[in-house]
Amino acid sequence: MITLKIGQKVPLNIERMGINGEGIASISGRLVFIPYALPGESILAEITENARNFSRAKVVKINKKSKFRVKPEDAVYADLSSSHIMHLAYPQQLEFKKDLLRQALEKYKPNGWKNYELRDTLGMENPRHYRNKLQYQIRRLNNGTVIAGLYRENSHHLVNLERCVVQEEMTQKIVNQVCRLIEKYKLPVDDERKTRGIRTVMVRRSQKTGQVQMIFVSSTRITLDGQVWPEPYADQEITKREKMGYVKFDKMLSELTKEFEDIVTVAVNYHPKKTSEIYGDRTQILFNEKDTITEGVLDFEFELSPRAFYQLNPTQANVLYAEAVKALHPRKTDTVIDAYCGVGTIGFAVAPKVKSVHGMDVTPEAIVDARANAKRLGYKNCHYETGRAEKIIPNWYKAGQRPTALLVDPPRTGLDADLLETIAKYQPEKMVYVSCNVSTLAKDLIVLSQFYNVDYIQSVDMFPHTARTEAVVKMTKREKPIRLERKFNRKK
Repeated sequence: MITLKIGQKVPLNIERMGINGEGIASISGRLVFIPYALPGESILAEITENARNFSRAKVVKINKKSKFRVKPEDAVYADLSSSHIMHLAYPQQLEFKKDLLRQALEKYKPNGWKNYELRDTLGMENPRHYRNKLQYQIRRLNNGTVIAGLYRENSHHLVNLERCVVQEEMTQKIVNQVCRLIEKYKLPVDDERKTRGIRTVMVRRSQKTGQVQMIFVSSTRITLDGQVWPEPYADQEITKREKMGYVKFDKMLSELTKEFEDIVTVAVNYHPKKTSEIYGDRTQILFNEKDTITEGVLDFEFELSPRAFYQLNPTQANVLYAEAVKALHPRKTDTVIDAYCGVGTIGFAVAPKVKSVHGMDVTPEAIVDARANAKRLGYKNCHYETGRAEKIIPNWYKAGQRPTALLVDPPRTGLDADLLETIAKYQPEKMVYVSCNVSTLAKDLIVLSQFYNVDYIQSVDMFPHTARTEAVVKMTKREKPIRLERKFNRKK
């Protein structure tokens, strides 16, 4: 095999795209991964990294361009991540996302994977300004300018985002104004060393109602109308240092909410620890006309607390949930488990069509929202508990419940190994898996395909211009399970 040196320039022909959106070429049998290169292109590349079985490189010059290469609308997209694919025409992005599933299945080879029906990706008519939520880090530069944005991939360099083509426009305007007001009122910004103050700002806007909610994450407490937020515990003494470091929010909040009348909720999250976690343990409402915002999907509305999870692309959420309902094929006799239920959205979509829905989530605020939403919608057949699915489901079975259907919508890490074992033990007759990570989906199918037939996989483009896709998997229970190595106890 050829030996490549760091800094060496080599001509390459790009053969295909990899799972992270990079171009892939081979030279004397060695794979080379090149971000921002497209299939069919001939390039001059510079080697940047050598691993045991592959190399990485960067584009120096494109000698022959792909006919599907386009000029990215967002000037800073390449600064944030090497997995953005804004340089690829949108119809070809959709084809690539179907291929993502194929690549993941080929890598992990769950039972019968070659025969799975992979349906064409469902895309957007206008794949711009689709993210209804932003969560930007705040930083004060040496010249006093306050910026907000995201960290560059694998670094601690903050990329200033004053305009982002995938971000909902009102949320962007609000965070830009927050930066200007922090400057105007000289509010403290956390610098991770000496100064304690504002660390992060979250802004989320409802597509249904236009209502906006915000969270300010601060490493010190905030004062508003002479009151300290979050309020100290009864037995907790506020230190002299904390008193000196208060973020005085009165004037900024007054000006911000006057300019943006759609802001209905502002919360503060107290996060004094130096960790990579975005949020601390305590969140309290600073300003509110109401504690939640009203969002809608399909033909129903629901309430969202500031910390509750909801899909970042509400337009495609309608598509995703409609596909999940179709895949579940609900019947009036069905008892459905909605694992990772969040505020209840997928469960509500099937509730009128089934006997009952039983959901669980580890986030207490989400369960509070789910119960309130079910009550508001008049769904008396929906029941929710806080906790882990692998703990709650066995208790339900012990209580005599026998669910016929299972909905799972896990985080990017996929299904917990204990939950996989729980599913294998009880095996409801049908299952729908909503995935946001094709790799962990393919890993989970190694186990699930022993007990379920995979009827089809429908990909949905929730994140245009990125190398990510969501997928809805329809599964039905096998008459006889396939006895293979189960591989429950694995790390993802």
